[in-house]
Amino acid sequence: MRSRTPDRLCAEAVDLARTAAEEVGTPGMVGDHITAVAEGDRVVTHLFDCREPGYRGWRYAVTVARASRAKVVTLDESVLLPGPDAMLAPEWVPWSERLRPGDMGPGDLLPTEADDLRLEPGFSGEDTPPPNSPVAEGMAADVADTEEADVVAGSPAVQPVPARGSIAAVAEELGMGRARVLSRYGLHAAADRWEESFGPKTQMAQSAPATCMTCGFLAPMAGSLRPAFGVCANEFSPADGRVVSLSYGCGAHSEAAVMPKPPRPAEPVLDETVVEPVSIRPAADGGSVEDGGPAEELGHS
Repeated sequence: MRSRTPDRLCAEAVDLARTAAEEVGTPGMVGDHITAVAEGDRVVTHLFDCREPGYRGWRYAVTVARASRAKVVTLDESVLLPGPDAMLAPEWVPWSERLRPGDMGPGDLLPTEADDLRLEPGFSGEDTPPPNSPVAEGMAADVADTEEADVVAGSPAVQPVPARGSIAAVAEELGMGRARVLSRYGLHAAADRWEESFGPKTQMAQSAPATCMTCGFLAPMAGSLRPAFGVCANEFSPADGRVVSLSYGCGAHSEAAVMPKPPRPAEPVLDETVVEPVSIRPAADGGSVEDGGPAEELGHS
């Protein structure tokens, strides 16, 4: 049972504890003696303030002890420990929980768990390992060895089919080469994320004149997501290139404010079938002059 009262000789060994703390820390960074804490019978820990700029609130802890009926106090250990108000680093979080959308960069690889709930086997059943995994690579090597060992002389039509690898080959021919596909859970999780970002409850959708369902810039999706989502194809929309809910909307709706076409003036009409009459009166010198024009136009000099 730990003693509540520090041993007298150990509690008085402050100088011994300070010397040990100065050997561990930087010279001049060991501050005032804070207290002495009893760790057990004849075992005491001395605490000193730490003056290191980067260790605010930390303390040098030096533990001393003495044997039973001994008069000499010996050094046990000396460490730097955080105090109640010490500045500490944030609690460590695994990378899988720290990762956020947008953190991936060029060249980064994001591994997925073999039993990821967002994925399910695509064509061959749950006994087939994911691609690029150590198990899959081992199976591929086994298949290659099997194929080489089973090949015998004769017609190719009578060659034995490898026990493994044929399912993947058939799936590849049918366009089903993906070993894992999106599960129902993964599909619903993606739909929830998309609707939260570009759904009817967003502030943009609440102030929109109409929904994306009636917008001409909506590119419908295929598959089971078609009744609920589409892709925005308006470069001026905040959701351009994003998956949007059909109930989402923005001010860039194709029919929100249609600008009228400017009026076009009528084409000029040239009527060449009408002949206007011209009256001719006699001139003073015996010639003739058209009414409405000077005599010089007719060659009068």
